[in-house]
Amino acid sequence: MDFIDLKTQYRLLKPSVDARIARVLEHGQYILGPEVSELEQQLAAYVQSKHCIGVASGTDALLIALMALDVGPGDEVITVPFTFFATAEMIALLGARPVFVDVDRRTYNMDPSKLQAAITPRTRAIMPVSLYGQCADLDAINTIACRNELPVIEDAAQSFGATNKGRRSGSMTAVGATSFFPSKPLGCYGDGGALFTNDDRLAKTMREIRVHGQDRRYHHPRLGLCGRLDTMQAAVLLAKMEVFEDEVAARHRAGERYARLIAEKFGTGAQATVRAPEVDASNTCVWAQYTVEVEQREIVETRMKQLGVPTAVHYPLPLHMQPVFEHLGHREGEFPAAEVAARRVISLPMHPYLTEDLQRQVVDALAQAVA
Repeated sequence: MDFIDLKTQYRLLKPSVDARIARVLEHGQYILGPEVSELEQQLAAYVQSKHCIGVASGTDALLIALMALDVGPGDEVITVPFTFFATAEMIALLGARPVFVDVDRRTYNMDPSKLQAAITPRTRAIMPVSLYGQCADLDAINTIACRNELPVIEDAAQSFGATNKGRRSGSMTAVGATSFFPSKPLGCYGDGGALFTNDDRLAKTMREIRVHGQDRRYHHPRLGLCGRLDTMQAAVLLAKMEVFEDEVAARHRAGERYARLIAEKFGTGAQATVRAPEVDASNTCVWAQYTVEVEQREIVETRMKQLGVPTAVHYPLPLHMQPVFEHLGHREGEFPAAEVAARRVISLPMHPYLTEDLQRQVVDALAQAVA
């Protein structure tokens, strides 16, 4: 069993993927070729954002967004401690201080009720994460940000295709940053990412930053980086966009089946031995991961592997407890929701091509593993 089945997807898309790659090989424009701008137009239209800037990775997307907002030494950027390392890493890389706000235990996303208390005169931006495939409470976060005259960057690395109140992830903040890592809901065959904004000035700045800060050839008004989206990856993404809406619908069905099967097997509420994820009523989720909570996770992982079912842990150590951030002075117990989640979460196989039979096999194995 595959944790994420990219082979079935490729077999379905092979004629289009192969033809688009061949076209790139024929025209030879491997850097910022026509496929990049074509993809940017498609993604902007999909997200309903004025601008899309294709970049080299989701990590570069975060870095470029922060650079465009002039984040630097002495600044603070608020984010969450329960996410992939890159979220806080890019803040620290610019010499700024990551300031953590605990997550909501229901959704694993930023708890807006704790946000205002984290804002100081040094706060330069707020960077919530839309984890596991559903949007953070961006209306509440934006309201607080607006009151404090702060920009919001949505780390939408896992939520491309998700909606909140009918609006697409990536479109609801000053900047949206997503990833096209192969395992993402929309993934390429290497690294890739994109930025979204409705702000003309920010869009211009981010486009310059991704090409070494140049506004025209060999003319550099700012520092930047080599952050361009590869033409070949853009070609792959264009092929995948042909079926993306269908895949999002399939992810919704798979998520609903998991929820039903887990409820049947383990029950619901506080007494359930497996805690299924919750989706906020105003959200749709693209299930970048289907992540449940269990007791004695290491035992469950081992037993699942023995039963032929792959799992993963996203994420086992909160960012405030990472060795590199010891200097921030945080203590265990400071962000209890993130810490409990980090001890208990385990992700099950999830992709658009999961059948109900495979999902029953996964849930049956989970029942044996937690017994």
